[in-house]
Amino acid sequence: MNWGILGCGRIAHKFATDLLALPSAKVHAVASTSLVRAQEFGAKYQATHTFGSYEGLLNCPDLDVVYVATPHVLHHQNALMLLRAGVAVLGEKPFAMHLAQAQEMVQTARENNVFLMEALWTRFMPVTLQMLQIINSGAIGEVQLLQADFGFKAENLPEGRLLNPALGGGALLDIGIYPVFLAYLVFGKPVSINALAVFGETGVDVQDGITLTYANGQMANLSCTLLAKTPCEGLIYGEKGIIKIHTRWHESTALTLELYEDNISGAAKIASSETFHFERSTFGYNYEAQHVEDCLTQSRTESPAWTLQNSLELTELLDQIRAKTAFSD
Repeated sequence: MNWGILGCGRIAHKFATDLLALPSAKVHAVASTSLVRAQEFGAKYQATHTFGSYEGLLNCPDLDVVYVATPHVLHHQNALMLLRAGVAVLGEKPFAMHLAQAQEMVQTARENNVFLMEALWTRFMPVTLQMLQIINSGAIGEVQLLQADFGFKAENLPEGRLLNPALGGGALLDIGIYPVFLAYLVFGKPVSINALAVFGETGVDVQDGITLTYANGQMANLSCTLLAKTPCEGLIYGEKGIIKIHTRWHESTALTLELYEDNISGAAKIASSETFHFERSTFGYNYEAQHVEDCLTQSRTESPAWTLQNSLELTELLDQIRAKTAFSD
């Protein structure tokens, strides 16, 4: 399957590297605002076509799907350009800067009957699939509490992607989306949202704390920060046990299932513990890429595992969190 890559940043290099691990995939075309950068990227991954503008992809022959790897603020316009031309799109997270943009992307994809999916690679990791299997089996009973964090100390580069408001910088949209995604995947939409944020010198959020509650009383405690390294663990507490997703949980290769003894009162005693390992030689983007190829082979216009409605609801949830923190656009 012939892939186009729009944007030549760090994540694009990782994605292209993982495409080389898929026998069915080929880096067919590369587009950048710099022809030199596109040619250097293309040479590294044996691309057939290179373009010095994003629009160049619209005239590329034999192109099956494009991975959009540009800064957050460009996801919307890049996706629309491709969708209107009938080109399938895997768009890097966050799907868009806000719900209205995401709705326009979905509407355009459906009007043109073209495949569109948000590149939330964690959804397709074997660890995530194992977590869902355990939850759905009832092994840990009804899930009551979820805790997830994501933090690292970012370089103080005001013009860089992470801290530059013009590029959609900030902790929530870049890394906070992962804990919010995990809570959404496990619990669905919350009934109440509480959130606080710390804003840095450039005006973007550098630290966020989020509490979500749900109709049956469940709760998710989430955090993200660009100021310090945190454990980056995912903990899912059920009535009968706990799932511990090892660090860094959003790209983990292992989880541990601990089941409690049947003891209502007092400290929980572990009756059994089992760790599931899913070693890999790739970064992990190959799983979502394979899923996209499967969808296209089956003539699907959206993923059954991470639907467009899922992306709309996650985008809306991020908007609501930002509103609670007096987020400044």
